Amino acid sequence: MSDFPPFRNGLLGSVQMKARASKVKLQDGMILDCLCPWTGQLIMVSWTKKPLSQPVAVYHPQYGTNFESSYDGRVTFQKTTAMDGSISIMNVTEGDIGQYHCSLQSYPQGSWTKDTFVEKAAITTNFSVQPDTRLEATENDNLTITCDLVHNGDVYKVSIEKVDTEMGTSHILATCQMLDGSVNLTKFSSRGQLNCSNAMEVSLHLTSIIQEDGGLYRCNFSTDAGVLSTTVLLTTLPAQ
Repeated sequence: MSDFPPFRNGLLGSVQMKARASKVKLQDGMILDCLCPWTGQLIMVSWTKKPLSQPVAVYHPQYGTNFESSYDGRVTFQKTTAMDGSISIMNVTEGDIGQYHCSLQSYPQGSWTKDTFVEKAAITTNFSVQPDTRLEATENDNLTITCDLVHNGDVYKVSIEKVDTEMGTSHILATCQMLDGSVNLTKFSSRGQLNCSNAMEVSLHLTSIIQEDGGLYRCNFSTDAGVLSTTVLLTTLPAQ
């Protein structure tokens, strides 16, 4: 990894705070949260993987980002707010399971850290959820699934994923993120037409629906109140 200028923790009046650890399931696009609640100036964020404190990624507002070779191209810093050191990881394997440590250095408060445990999704055939919305479509018809949220605060990022209810896993289809005042859409699926509006509303337009399009879709919203989710259950009916 490239060299960064040394950083001293000995700030006058600074503190060291460790946030409560969290857990996430192993899946493409999983987000490891490191959203510091403080105000101030972000100095640097570093991610390591325990128990050997293996380097993962570093972000410095002036010097940019740096990634350990096995994470390069797979890890993205979210930067939804000035004090957000969260990362997302793509193209995951079981080698990504484990404990990750985020260390965020700030001025003038000091050091804020958090651990995230990445766990393998449990394989179960009893996965059940009560969807917020139920839709029906006949094969060969067209239909649009929309991710929108009634929320009075800020929405920084939206993702839509298809959930495999039998395996208890999911696959992210697209993410919509506000970057530098503009909306950025990243697609991870060629199925359907994906769009993202300036109001952070994601839509998936399916044409010539097939049986495999049926199932549970989940919309995840990263907001100033935390991560909120809604679900849509699509039932596909045989063509007459």
